Amino acid sequence: MIGALTVTGIQGAQAVDFKAGDWNASIGGIVNAYYTQVSCNGDAVGGLALGSKGLGCGGENNRTTIGNGLLPNGLVTSATSKQGDYDIKALIGIYNATATDSAIAVNSGVDVRQAYFTFGNAQMGTIKLGRDNGIFGAGAIFSDMTLIGAGAPVQATQRGRVTLGHIGAGYSYVGYYGQIAYSAPKSASGIGFDAALVSPVADTPIVAAPVYSSKSSPQVQAQLSYAVEGFKGWLGAKSQKFSATAPGVKDFTMTGVEAGASYQAGALGVLANFQGGKGLGILSDADQGDTKSKAYFVQATYKTADKVKVGLSYGISRNDDNTAGTGGLKSNANLTCGVYYSMTSAITLVGEIGQTRSKGFAGGEGKMNGASLGGIIFF
Repeated sequence: MIGALTVTGIQGAQAVDFKAGDWNASIGGIVNAYYTQVSCNGDAVGGLALGSKGLGCGGENNRTTIGNGLLPNGLVTSATSKQGDYDIKALIGIYNATATDSAIAVNSGVDVRQAYFTFGNAQMGTIKLGRDNGIFGAGAIFSDMTLIGAGAPVQATQRGRVTLGHIGAGYSYVGYYGQIAYSAPKSASGIGFDAALVSPVADTPIVAAPVYSSKSSPQVQAQLSYAVEGFKGWLGAKSQKFSATAPGVKDFTMTGVEAGASYQAGALGVLANFQGGKGLGILSDADQGDTKSKAYFVQATYKTADKVKVGLSYGISRNDDNTAGTGGLKSNANLTCGVYYSMTSAITLVGEIGQTRSKGFAGGEGKMNGASLGGIIFF
């Protein structure tokens, strides 16, 4: 079930399990920290230009942060039970950032990304109610090698939050939503289907205030998947109506499609993903209004030894037209090369280098060179 995927399951973490009556409870989590060093040069590009000095280096030419990578720190608790004919699960995931711009301020920002319960069985499938990651974009971000690293170490987001991996430069953010979701029973041939009614969201534009709101229509997300041996493939879509709140701005309907596949053959792994549509945004839903855009992401990894994996990933997010919502941004692209060392079954040490480039419709280009070194533990 894609919607129920949690980051703590990516490494096969050995959470603490115990039994209480009819319930099996589990406590696990994530802690990580990365030293990131970035330098920015080139032109100032408007909008959500991740490679420009303003966002990439937090307004400086060079900057250093020791903070989270693409994942925050998190504590995840869950409970499962078999009651009658139903398999039942409840989960709450609470997350927090490592780095802030103050040594004395209270670091109390808590992000409850997940709080949901599920019920179902092998015949009827599974129904989920609550808050969790979306379906659209899950295949790309949860298969991204930089998920356990940093990817693009954008300084404007790492302090008080996380880095961006290939978000905004290869795919839009998977998002966390209130939702009612359904996962059909997976067929013997490996075909799966997921669909969700998602609580509609307002836009998060680059201008001072949102110019669109959501009303009575929920967001809809759906995905058809196929998995056999080392191959996985997915086709997805999402849609939501945005109602204008500013004079001279028209209503529009966000429409997005996605297609991706991954293949693991022994030590070699490859991945490709495409997203396109209107209103998908650079980072998140409608953050550029009704702009049409496309995003491409490719990746190759290879295990050179039992505990060592190397990888190369490239992503680009490109706006089709120079609409007002883009702020003049034509594209963001990121290339990352990484080495991942599994020191133990729980701890992975990571080193990455990369470059993020942002181009403007007017012809300017900003570059951010970045390096990350640190590690992550799943428990």
